[in-house]
Amino acid sequence: MIREPAETTVSEAGTVEIPLGVLAEAGLSPGADIVVYSDGDGRLVIRRKDDAIRDLLENGAL
Repeated sequence: MIREPAETTVSEAGTVEIPLGVLAEAGLSPGADIVVYSDGDGRLVIRRKDDAIRDLLENGAL
């Protein structure tokens, strides 16, 4: 399901505030451990750290 996008800005320090509604829809909360990586031109992927590690272990990448 495609959700309503929320607009935010990359600060001069390179930080981005993620709106609480977006976090909630993704099942994340403030303080969650996440992994962030680029997925091509203009796209970032944010994953729960535990999920990313589990996927790597299941796929034999570690």
